[in-house]
Amino acid sequence: MTYDACCGPLHAGAAVAQTAEQLMRSRYSAFAVGDPDYLQATWHASTRPKTLELDSDRRWYRLDILRTERGGPFDTDGVVEFRAYHRSSDGKGSQHEVSQFVREDGRWWYVDAVG
Repeated sequence: MTYDACCGPLHAGAAVAQTAEQLMRSRYSAFAVGDPDYLQATWHASTRPKTLELDSDRRWYRLDILRTERGGPFDTDGVVEFRAYHRSSDGKGSQHEVSQFVREDGRWWYVDAVG
């Protein structure tokens, strides 16, 4: 799926994520395209950092969704486990995370990482 078909409309504010996994994918894409404003805008107010600076040396190139729990259009919470891969001047690396999401007023929010 292309950026314009997947995450572009979410980043532009023309659509909102319908599931926790869709929000996770759009947040990963925001890291990949260097869009900290979208990351801040989709971070739950209870855990959102005051500022967010992305590492300009890190290039994200792959996302694997390992599992999801709940997080559907009618759920109020969800969990998405993923591994994201990156390259930098230091070489290749990856980040493994189990992310928590909540849905409030019909909108999904990233809360934090667990475990």
